[in-house]
Amino acid sequence: MDNQNNNNYSAENIQILEGLEAVRLRPGMYIGSTGSRGLHHLVWEIVDNSIDEVLGGYASHIIVEILKGNEIQVTDNGRGIPVDLHPKTGRPAVETILTTLHAGGKFDGKSYKVSGGLHGVGASVVNALSERFEVMIRRDGHAYRQDFAFGEPVGELQIEGSNNETGTTIRFKYDPTIFVETTEYDYEILRNRIQQLAFLNKGLKITLFDRRGDVDIEKNYQYDGGLLEYIDFLNGNRVKVNQEPVFIERIVDDISIEVALQYNDSYSTNLISFVNNITTHEGGMHEDGFKMALTRVLNKYAIENNLLKKEDSFIGDDTREGLIAIVSVKHPNPQFEGQTKTKLGNPEVRQIASQVVGEGFERFLLENPQDAKAIVEKAVTASRARIAARRAREATRRKSPLESLGFASKLADCRSRNPEISELYIVEGDSAGGSAKQGRESEFQAILPLRGKVLNVEKARLDRILSNREIISIIQALGTGIGEEFDPTKARYHKIVIMTDADVDGAHIRTLLLTFFFRYMKGLIDLGYIYIAQPPLYKVTQGRRSEYIYDDETLEKLLQEMGGRPSLQRYKGLGEMNPEQLWETTMNPETRTLLQVSLKDAIDADNVFTMLMGEEVEPRKEFIQENAVYAKNIDA
Repeated sequence: MDNQNNNNYSAENIQILEGLEAVRLRPGMYIGSTGSRGLHHLVWEIVDNSIDEVLGGYASHIIVEILKGNEIQVTDNGRGIPVDLHPKTGRPAVETILTTLHAGGKFDGKSYKVSGGLHGVGASVVNALSERFEVMIRRDGHAYRQDFAFGEPVGELQIEGSNNETGTTIRFKYDPTIFVETTEYDYEILRNRIQQLAFLNKGLKITLFDRRGDVDIEKNYQYDGGLLEYIDFLNGNRVKVNQEPVFIERIVDDISIEVALQYNDSYSTNLISFVNNITTHEGGMHEDGFKMALTRVLNKYAIENNLLKKEDSFIGDDTREGLIAIVSVKHPNPQFEGQTKTKLGNPEVRQIASQVVGEGFERFLLENPQDAKAIVEKAVTASRARIAARRAREATRRKSPLESLGFASKLADCRSRNPEISELYIVEGDSAGGSAKQGRESEFQAILPLRGKVLNVEKARLDRILSNREIISIIQALGTGIGEEFDPTKARYHKIVIMTDADVDGAHIRTLLLTFFFRYMKGLIDLGYIYIAQPPLYKVTQGRRSEYIYDDETLEKLLQEMGGRPSLQRYKGLGEMNPEQLWETTMNPETRTLLQVSLKDAIDADNVFTMLMGEEVEPRKEFIQENAVYAKNIDA
């Protein structure tokens, strides 16, 4: 280290980044990452501006287009970005907005009452991170256009004829020198969020085009029923407890609260909350107020109608079993907190939400006695199951793997006590478990073999789940607890690898485990701790050359390349591999392939797990019929 250079730290070492230079230098600070999440965030920044026009009552139609070359174009029929000269910069307002951080019409409290864009930094950041950015404006009887490159204007604002319509069109191409990890937009990510925005903004029409292929894909979303249609969509094919969904809508002190909820016969809770159309994954004050009101009102109604004894009062979990609910708040000045800035921190919202939801839910129960009774009965059953589960949960509190001989004999733990480097392999069967134990690196790899059937948690309450030995073993090994005690930060391993055979039975066990993690330990998926091992399907040998193959396409290419008659071994189970082969192909961090489990969209995942693992047969039958053509190796 050159101490002499360090001592020369003076004013000339202080770098002042002009305009949007800071965004290009540290893009992750403004959009979260330069991977897939950041790339798609560019689209949402532009769409959010159009949504703000909708929230203000100025726009009714938004068109989002994915163009060839992965360019994005967003058009709305709002007022159009102002083009007159800005009093401070002396430049057209549109240029000022697109080249200056924190410049826009959302800070004076007059142009927009509420704004989804307040959580982000807007179109200027998208401009800074685009190699090409064009804005076309229709207002005041004219059509205007201005071009930019890497955040800088290319020429002046131009008038391109007359136009009696109003609105804004923005077209941009991301900078490929910044976004190198993910270079293509994922159609499903865009489609899911656009459909969600249509649900949240009653009557808004949003059109999505994907023009990258030979034939354009077009989707139109418009829901005049708003959240009521959203609830129906989320419920899918589940059996409803209250046939009439609850809908509550009110404005208190310029804060708009909209709530829809319905119970079904499942055992899980699906509570989704939003602030100014932004998903609040970590909840916050609006969720707290909603939960308080739900428990308070159900207890009051059940006790007053002699459906529940006061000493047996419900707790929050009882009143949320089988609940699907959406809480949408529009706030003129939202304050976000939490690790990902998706938790609402405004304290006044909790009281307002509690009051609004409480009054609306109580009115629903009084006006719909049959539905009210069904909801109370659902909560009573959940309460009884909770009491039974409390006793069963005691067995899952893992203090030491040596507490019970049965558990200790199952888990082959690793020596490391550092969760960041520790890995747990959940392995199907004793044979594969034995090979994995012998082949592993015991310093940081733990092995938990599954010896019995894993319960389908989609069809069971927590008390029954906690009587399943395999599930208990997993909970004990992970150390996170479950239910109201679940804490993902206590996970003893930051890589939890599901390793099953590459056949139908293995796929079924994998799905059962994923269903369990999604329903009861979703926090581990959110943190990126859950993985799926990819054992080889084949071993091809010719002379002294041997290669492991993981898919049929690669196998065909290799066989053509080798010619002759190579020896081909098809692995039907992990137990067919000796410890050295299992380590080399599936467990060695240098050579293995692991698939990280992530949730692009929790709502879609919820529907898929319900369809695949739930009680209703018909939706599953339809899925199998539609997708049978894609099945491979079904006789493996």
